[in-house]
Amino acid sequence: MEISLILLKQIIELFFIMLMGMAIVKCGLLKSSDSKILSVVMVYLVMPCVIIHSFQIHATSRVQKGLIYAVILSVIVHIIFLLCNQIFAKIFRMNAIEQTSIIYSNAGILVIPLVKALLGSEYVVYSCAFLVIQLVLIWTHGTSLISGKRQFALKQIIKNNNLIAIIVGAVLFLLHVSLPDVIDSTLNTTGSMIGPIGMMLAGMVIADSSLKKLFCTARNYLSVLLRLVILPVITLIVLRVIGASGWVSNGKSLLMIVYLAAITPTCATLTSLAQLYDKHVAQAGEVYVLSTILSIITMPVFIGIFQWIFA
Repeated sequence: MEISLILLKQIIELFFIMLMGMAIVKCGLLKSSDSKILSVVMVYLVMPCVIIHSFQIHATSRVQKGLIYAVILSVIVHIIFLLCNQIFAKIFRMNAIEQTSIIYSNAGILVIPLVKALLGSEYVVYSCAFLVIQLVLIWTHGTSLISGKRQFALKQIIKNNNLIAIIVGAVLFLLHVSLPDVIDSTLNTTGSMIGPIGMMLAGMVIADSSLKKLFCTARNYLSVLLRLVILPVITLIVLRVIGASGWVSNGKSLLMIVYLAAITPTCATLTSLAQLYDKHVAQAGEVYVLSTILSIITMPVFIGIFQWIFA
């Protein structure tokens, strides 16, 4: 239970930072739309620094096996999500935003700082596996679902900063190239802002939302319940049944990283896609905000259950 308590502490800290983001908007110091500036800093600077720095580790056979293991698990988790979505979409007659909201998590912003706090910097590299799989699916399946057209956004995948950073980091890793200490330290220092900036962004978005409408719209709870509770339960059962934690020597820790990515709130990118294709924009924002707030409770609970099941 120790890790779940550490996670709770980390999430509470991030929650307070989110409140700070709300406060600077509510006080009139900034507008909610100003969050776009922070988004640019996050996407084009902080995230690439985190990813490239995470690959600055020794390319031992154990690390390589761990990365392959994390990729396989990430594929399995997304297959579970996609199959479950097919069932839930028919039962509840869910629209495109509701479907993508339960499939795609906000792993990029939340998982990296949490993994760093829970397991250490050397484990951050394994979270990249989940990010790659989700990135490809968002710009293929996700885009197709929201737009209502069959399309493959190859250009968006190739130009994505996270993918470019992962490729750069992976090449350095495979070629055993170590960056100079001053550069690597700079990347690490810049990357340490990922958690605070991510939650401040969420707070600025929430500040412009109607909390009454947010909490009183019953339909919003469907997507949030599926994303934060039902899918984590199903995923946990499947991972336990297939004995995933025993596939590699440090399987429990790596499995927890993938599972942590799977139980985070709805992906923030979906709000941008909803705006791009003019599809249920308000609902996309509401589900993102509501799932972010409620994940403060659900994530520590499910990590506690994870520890108990895989003890």
